[in-house]
Order: sequence, then structure tokens, then C-alpha cells
Amino acid sequence: MRDTIFLSGMKFYCYHGALSAENEIGQIFIVDVTMKVDLSLAGETDKVIDTVHYGEVYEDVKSIMESKPVNLVEHLAERIAKRINSHYNRVMETKVRITKENPPIPGHYEGVGVEIVRENF
Repeated sequence: MRDTIFLSGMKFYCYHGALSAENEIGQIFIVDVTMKVDLSLAGETDKVIDTVHYGEVYEDVKSIMESKPVNLVEHLAERIAKRINSHYNRVMETKVRITKENPPIPGHYEGVGVEIVRENF
């Protein structure tokens, strides 16, 4: 299956991180979600019920990102993937990428983060 639904560049100002500066100052997190979904039925019917409503997925991601601070972006990514896979039965696989553009670590880079892929069984 090559069909996908994606939400890219979702930005949230949050206080997640293992370093105390991240918890105190906060930073912008960029979240990208890609879901493998069979879109053939929605393509035929033109009905939202036959696809995954990306507005609802955005709200799910937002509620997790803006929840109580955690140490690891790995934990946030896992929570997002589990939420999507458990709430949207049309999703066969979810990829979640979370990027911190400006974490408090020295160096020159465009961002650091994680990307996970979880299948929906």
C-alpha cells in the first residue's frame, strides 16, 4: 500500500526534555505524522467517513504535545503513534517524527530528534 495521509510541520511550544533548561525555558517542537491508509474507497465515495480526518489527528497530537512535560521525545512519539493506531482503524502504519530545532546543546545543526514507525495490527 502506497497511500498516505500526512500532517507536516505541526509546531508546539512545550517544556519537554531531560535538561532542566528545557523544562524551564521551553522550546518549539516540530511534529510530522505520516499514516499509511488505503485511500481507494474515499477516492471513490468522496466521504470523510471513508478516510482518516486529519483535523482529528492534529487535535490528538496537540493534546499529547501540550500535556505534562516528559523527559524524552521518544516517549512523546510512542504516545502519538499508539493514539493514532488505536483510534483510527483505517491506519495500517504510523510514522512520527519529532524535531527540536534549538535544544540547549552546543553545536551547529538544523535540528535533533527522533523518528519512529509503528504498524497497526
